[in-house]
Amino acid sequence: MKRLSELKTGQKGIIHSFEKDEIFIKLMEMGCIPGEPIKVEFIAPFGDPISISVSGYSLSLRLNEANNIFIDEVL
Repeated sequence: MKRLSELKTGQKGIIHSFEKDEIFIKLMEMGCIPGEPIKVEFIAPFGDPISISVSGYSLSLRLNEANNIFIDEVL
């Protein structure tokens, strides 16, 4: 299990869980639901924010938000 913030551009995974409860609702409203496939589409030049593909659309997350998402990496 890894944190979403550890993935490189093009890597995929499946959302496993969240570290902090206070951000859990916000992320779920944006389509980040446990069991949902996720792919890192783009990482900004200085590493923050990152763009991911989840639930059929692109979403930008700050690195501190991505750090709270645990994923199972898919090769």
